[in-house]
Amino acid sequence: QETASRESEEESNGVNLMEFSDEILLHILSYVPCTDLVLNVRRTCRKLATLCLDKSLTHTVLLQKDYKVNKDKVKQLMRDIGKEIYQLNMAGCYWLPSSTIDHVTRCKNLVKLNLSGCHVTSLRLSKMLSTLQHLRSLAIDVNPGFDASQLSSECKATLSRVSELKQTLYTPSYGVVPCCTSLEKLLLYFEILDRSREGFMLSGQLMVGESNVPHYQNLRVFYARLAPGYVNQEVVRLYLAVLSDRTPENLHAFLISAPGSFAETGATKNLLDSMARNVRLDALQLPKAWINGSGLLQHLKFNNPFYFSFSRCTLSGGHLIQRVINGGKDLKSLTSLNLSGCVHCLAPESLFRKAEDDIDSSILESLVVSCCNLRHLNLSAAHHHSSESIGNHLCRLLSRLKHLLSLALPVCSITDVAANVEKPPMASNLVPQTLGRKVRIGIQTYPRNLADQANQKIESSVFWALMGSLRFLETLEVIGSSFSSAMPRNEPAIRNSLPPCVRAQSVGDADVAAISQLTYLQSLTLAQLPNILTGSGLINIGLQCQHLRTLSLANLGMMGKVVYMSALMDMLKHCKCLRDLRLEQPYFCAGAQFFQALSHCSSLQRLCIVSRSGTLQSDAVMSFMANCLEVIMCHMFMGESLTVCKNLQQSIVRSFQADRPALNVVIFPLLHEDLTEVIRDVPMRHLDEITLFKSRVAEEPPNLWW
Repeated sequence: QETASRESEEESNGVNLMEFSDEILLHILSYVPCTDLVLNVRRTCRKLATLCLDKSLTHTVLLQKDYKVNKDKVKQLMRDIGKEIYQLNMAGCYWLPSSTIDHVTRCKNLVKLNLSGCHVTSLRLSKMLSTLQHLRSLAIDVNPGFDASQLSSECKATLSRVSELKQTLYTPSYGVVPCCTSLEKLLLYFEILDRSREGFMLSGQLMVGESNVPHYQNLRVFYARLAPGYVNQEVVRLYLAVLSDRTPENLHAFLISAPGSFAETGATKNLLDSMARNVRLDALQLPKAWINGSGLLQHLKFNNPFYFSFSRCTLSGGHLIQRVINGGKDLKSLTSLNLSGCVHCLAPESLFRKAEDDIDSSILESLVVSCCNLRHLNLSAAHHHSSESIGNHLCRLLSRLKHLLSLALPVCSITDVAANVEKPPMASNLVPQTLGRKVRIGIQTYPRNLADQANQKIESSVFWALMGSLRFLETLEVIGSSFSSAMPRNEPAIRNSLPPCVRAQSVGDADVAAISQLTYLQSLTLAQLPNILTGSGLINIGLQCQHLRTLSLANLGMMGKVVYMSALMDMLKHCKCLRDLRLEQPYFCAGAQFFQALSHCSSLQRLCIVSRSGTLQSDAVMSFMANCLEVIMCHMFMGESLTVCKNLQQSIVRSFQADRPALNVVIFPLLHEDLTEVIRDVPMRHLDEITLFKSRVAEEPPNLWW
C-alpha cells in the first residue's frame, strides 16, 4: 500500500506532456518525421490529432533520409495532407518504385519539389507537372531514355514558371532546361559515363530533337559539377555556349567544379571576358586551367562575395591578396573559402617555390584579418608548413576565426614546429611504411584518459590551442597532404599510395585527443596519420564528442597492421549518435569483436569499409545487421574472394530487405577488375556522401539547395 501510495503521489506531482503549451508541443513535434506524425502520432489523442496537422508541421515535408518510408506510407501521407504541402523533398528515395511519383499529383499547392535520385520517366514527369501549377523550384534526374517530346503542353506551361532547377544528368541531354524560360537558378550535375555497360564509347552530342536553346536571360546562379570523364566536359560546353553569346546581366554566382584537366576554349574565354565587363559576382569557382597563368581574377568584379573556390589552382598567395582579397577592403562578407590543393596559396609567389617550403605567415594573417567572418575553410591537399617563428604558426592564426563551423587541414600543417626542434624524433618515425612484412618496434604506452593525455602533450601545443578556441566547430577534416583513397571513382583500385609528409610523422595520439575539446563536433575525418601508435585519442573523442554523427578514418598508423583497433572498439561503445562510419585501412579484420563494439552505435545507418587484404567474418556481419535495425547501407570492399562476397551480400539482402526497403548492400573484392561496374549501380546519395572519399568542407556554397 505504501508503494502504491508513493507511486500515486509521484504521478500526481509529475509533468504531463499534454499540459505543455501548444507552442512547446509544436516545437517538440517538429523533430518527429512527418510520416510518423501523420500516420501514427496524431491517432493517439484529440489534441495531438489537431497539432500534428498544424501548418508549421505540414508546410514542408522531408522524406529524403526517412529510410523507413515505403510506397504505401507515401500514398497515405499524400492522401491525408497533400493539399497542405508546399515543399516536398524526396531526394535520394531510390528504393521507392516510380509509380510512387503518381501520388505527388495530390499536392496541388506545391511550390518546391525535389525528386533527385528518384525513378521518374518522361511520361510520369509530364503527368505530374501538369497538375502543379504553383511550382517554382524543381530537382530531377535525366536518365537514358528521357524524351522531352513526351512532355505535354500543360507540363511545359508549369516548367515555364519554374525559377529554380536542379538537374542531374546520366545521359547527354538538355533535359527540361529549354522549357524553363524563367530560370534564375540553374544547378547541373553531370554524371554521364564515358562507356556504356556493353563497353561502347559514348558521345557528348545531344540526342536528336535536343537542339532547343536554353533561356538564361534571367539567370542569377549557374552551377555545374562534373564527374570524371570527357563526355561530361563535352556536354557542359553545350550548356555554356549559350552563356558565351549573351551573359545575363543579373548573374551573381558562376561556379564550375571540374576534376582533372578541363581546357579553356575560345567560347569559354569569350564568356569570361563578357563576365569581367558586365557582371559583379558574389560567388566564383572555375576549373584550374581557366585560372592558372591568366589575369582573369584581376579583371573580374565582385559585389559582396560569400563563396570562393580555387581548388587545385596554382594561385599564389601574392595573387590571392592582390586580386581577390583586395587588401581586405571588401571580404567581410565571405563565409566560405575552398583552397584545397592550392599548394602555393600561402606563399608570395610560386615560380621558384617548392610545395614543401614554409608558408608566408603574413599572407595567412592578411587572409584571417580580411575574412574574419569565415564559417567554412578548406586548406587540405597541400603542404602548409609553418616556420619556427613564434606566434606565426598556422594554427595560432586560424584560432582567430571564431565563427568557423567547418575546417579542413593537411596533417603536416598542425605540427608544433618548436616542440619538434626541442625533441629528437621518436623511434617509430624511422620505421618505413611497409605494406607487407611487419617491423617490430617498442611501443610507448599511452594513457587512455584525457587528463593524462594532456599532461603528456604540452598544453601550449598549437593544435591543442586551436581546438580549444574553435569550440563551436561542427566539421573537422585532418587529411594527409599526399593521401589518395584506394578506391577512386571510375578507375581501378589504387594498389600503392604516396608516402606521408615528413612533418606528418610527428602528429600522433595526443594530437587526436585534442579534438575531443570540440563538444559540438558532428563530422570527423582523419586520414594518413602515420604516427598513430595506439589510437588512444579516439577514446577521448568518443567520450567527449557526443554529437558525432559521421566518422571517417583512413590509413592511421603503420600500414601493415591496424594498431588502433582496440581503441576504435572502445570509442564506438560511446558513439550513440553515430550514423555514418567509413573505415579505410589495409589488413582490416572485420570480425566478431569489431561488430560487437559497433553494435553499440544504436543510431548507425551507413557502414563502408575499404581494405586491401582485409578480411571479414560472415556470421559476425549477419549478427550485426540483425542487432542494428537502423542500418540500411553496408558497403565492404575487402580482400575476400568473389564467392564469399557474393554469398554474404545475398544473405543480407534475403534476410533484411523486406523490413528495410532502403537497404543497399555491396560486398565486393577491392582489387577485382569489375569494381567500377559495381560502383556505377550504387545510389548517388551513398556514393557521393560516404562510399567515395573526398574532402567535403566548402565543396559547394552554403545553402546552394535546400
